Amino acid sequence: MKLPELRIGQLVAKVPVMQGGMAIRLSTARLAAAVASQGGIGLIAASGMTFDELRYEIRLARSLTKGIIGINAMVAAREFAGLVKTAIEEGIDLVVAGAGFSRDMFGLGHESGTPIVPIVSSVKLAKISQKLGAAAIVVEGKEAGGHLGTDQSMREIIPDICKAVNIPVIAAGGVMNGADIVEVLKLGASGVQMGTRFAASEESNAAPALKEFYLKAKPEDVVLIDSPVGLPGRAVRNPFAARLLAGDAPAPITCDACLKHCKRNFCIIRALIRAQQGDVESGLVFTGEYIHKIEEILPVKEIFERLLREAEAVN
Repeated sequence: MKLPELRIGQLVAKVPVMQGGMAIRLSTARLAAAVASQGGIGLIAASGMTFDELRYEIRLARSLTKGIIGINAMVAAREFAGLVKTAIEEGIDLVVAGAGFSRDMFGLGHESGTPIVPIVSSVKLAKISQKLGAAAIVVEGKEAGGHLGTDQSMREIIPDICKAVNIPVIAAGGVMNGADIVEVLKLGASGVQMGTRFAASEESNAAPALKEFYLKAKPEDVVLIDSPVGLPGRAVRNPFAARLLAGDAPAPITCDACLKHCKRNFCIIRALIRAQQGDVESGLVFTGEYIHKIEEILPVKEIFERLLREAEAVN
């Protein structure tokens, strides 16, 4: 099957693949630009960045590609609105928002003409998003990495949501190869979002030790942890995750007040930064359910070439 274009407002992606916005600092300008240059949509993970850092990353990405560059930001982050405003000021192509739901962001997008793309996991939120002016929605199932809004498979909820709205639906969670893309497009989706496959790319900003850790992950290593954000999170079991599951992770000594509402069971921003920097013992390693299917770290160009070949091989 030849993959169709993905249209979001006035934006046209030649390949219907959006790269997941993986924080903290896993998906920065280099990865986003590499994906955009291959005809997909590249996202910079804004959560945990200062406004100046985000400006720098957006400008760097723009210098590296003429493709589509967006940001992903956690609604749960205290600086969410500021990050969105900063990105819009820099002329970002679109804003993807997850880990919560914000009605206010649609007004920001409307004022500037910037497409707003919320991440949802239910028909109800999909309909609300369309009513509020979403340009598209990302529908995330239980297979996704990071914060989860459902325990249902993406493949179960996509058909109902596609029937309920008439804006582009981008399927996320468990999409690992070209055959998966074809499968979800046949379910009615307009495109896919892929995170884990790009986390394990050469252009990913993950430290080499973290990329090696990805390759060692087995199906039984993938667990659900209780995030301070108030949602379950899918991660790879390591000593830190084991402590979280046992309920004896050390509580934060100091607090940066990075979340609007925090359960204070641990500092998620610092835990994710530790992992990104290569500390796979005491860092939090978010992942999709099918991390074990990734056998090698590849350049983004090669990932896209394989996806297209795999898709074309499906009748």
